[in-house]
Amino acid sequence: MLRLLVLVLVLANAGYWAWSNGVLADLGFTPAVQSEPQRMTTQIRPEAIVLLTAAEASKIESGGATSSAAAAAAEASECLQAGLFNEQQTAALRTALETGLPAGSWQIESAIEPGRWLVYMGKYAGEEALAKKRSELRQLGVSFRPVTNPALAPGLSLGTFASQAEADAELARVATRGVRTARVMQERAEARGQIVKLAAVDAALRTRLDVLTAPLEGKPLRSCA
Repeated sequence: MLRLLVLVLVLANAGYWAWSNGVLADLGFTPAVQSEPQRMTTQIRPEAIVLLTAAEASKIESGGATSSAAAAAAEASECLQAGLFNEQQTAALRTALETGLPAGSWQIESAIEPGRWLVYMGKYAGEEALAKKRSELRQLGVSFRPVTNPALAPGLSLGTFASQAEADAELARVATRGVRTARVMQERAEARGQIVKLAAVDAALRTRLDVLTAPLEGKPLRSCA
């Protein structure tokens, strides 16, 4: 019985070998061909595929991170400007810009600073009178702020406007709320001069702006917007 089992196994193995190697092809017994030649036509430049070492892949990733950081730094730049400056101030400022900042990073432009008008209440005799007026305005529901012009303090501004007409309209509006002693006055006349503009201040350029501290004469660099 054991001999018969061994003989069957030997014949079975021989038959499988003959079938898998195509010996029985003439008799119609062949294994199914596992191939999809159509996929070869969909490959795009297979000869360009390159296997990278771990060091090479790390270098590429590092380069991508550096590019991202550079792009982020570029996006972080902002436009700053300061002014107005008269002719003498502009001359001193131009010298500091030419010696201290890269060419093309700055420009000087002519500009007009419009006049400014206030709906004003004051001057008051002292803090007690000022506090009383603030209380009255709160009861009337009228907004206000302290004036920043020392020549008008202590006093209150009920609004700041670019033209007298706008200020007159606001005076008429607050009068309907019960305000009787306010008046319109010009806080600042129209001025003409020069401004300095730095169109793209990034982290590197910002570290060099100290050279402008004196020539700016206390005028702050503000956003161009």
